[in-house]
Amino acid sequence: MVTIAHIYNDFNGKFGIPRQSGLVEGLEARIVFCPEYRNADALRGLEGFSHIWLLWDFSQAHTDKWSPTVRPPRLGGNKRMGVWATRSPFRPNNIGLSSVRILRIELDTTEGPVIHVEGADLMNGTPILDIKPYLPFTDSHPEASSGWTTEADNTPLKVVIPDSARASYPFTPRQWTAIEGILAGDPRPHYQSDPERIYSFEFNDITIRFKVEGDTVTVL
Repeated sequence: MVTIAHIYNDFNGKFGIPRQSGLVEGLEARIVFCPEYRNADALRGLEGFSHIWLLWDFSQAHTDKWSPTVRPPRLGGNKRMGVWATRSPFRPNNIGLSSVRILRIELDTTEGPVIHVEGADLMNGTPILDIKPYLPFTDSHPEASSGWTTEADNTPLKVVIPDSARASYPFTPRQWTAIEGILAGDPRPHYQSDPERIYSFEFNDITIRFKVEGDTVTVL
């Protein structure tokens, strides 16, 4: 396998990244191709699609060992599931799969063709292995069952961001929307529920600290 591109966004660490793609609005990213793949012809016809699949490398999770079972964070970290029944990064082949929305495509930039996308659940700099168009007539299955994930509590948290924080940091409206979505999705491992504990994640080189009490998350 070869790396064809890298994705660039506001996540320099894994904590805070949405657990699945497409969950948080406002999360913008750029897909920049490696020099040998900066050919606009390779993107011909892509402008007609609204979404694409990204196949990518869990580059920060490489290991020589693997386990047939993993502990999904959404189940509190205490219940094991088979690795093939999860999207855990810790698997024999560290390949990720994400569906993202195309915002726009620039064919002639100083970096070559660039695809601007929304909703990616990847860390900044993640290697992209392949890009394929999303086909709703075959890729969408509204009747599909969700297996053990229905056991998890996916109720969004209420997000409180003080006006002083909004006024102090130079985030765009879309970035604030993304931050609210990240916090509403509760980035904490579900085995951690201490209301006095302060959590933090990096977003656009700024550390966002927050606390969770009950169903409310408050930015500090």
